[in-house]
Amino acid sequence: MRIEDIRKEIDKVDNEIVRHIAHRQDLAGKIAKIKITNGLPVHDEARTNAVLESVFNCAVEYKIDPVTVQKIFEILIAMSEDRQRGCSGEGNLP
Repeated sequence: MRIEDIRKEIDKVDNEIVRHIAHRQDLAGKIAKIKITNGLPVHDEARTNAVLESVFNCAVEYKIDPVTVQKIFEILIAMSEDRQRGCSGEGNLP
């Protein structure tokens, strides 16, 4: 296999990752509506910890760096919370 062929596969994977991030953001908007309706805060420490623990364990299973995977998900969670704040009218508050 040539390097160009492998790079094309990487490009496809990258595109899928971005598509999944966009889907995750759409779901965050749906979560925002539920949280607004029920008067729940945007940040949910228990949920954040559960997600980070889950992706850590998943990364270990796939034999990739779990700490780096957690860092990626910290960014994804922050994006989701920003999206939820935007839906609730809070803007990008800390």
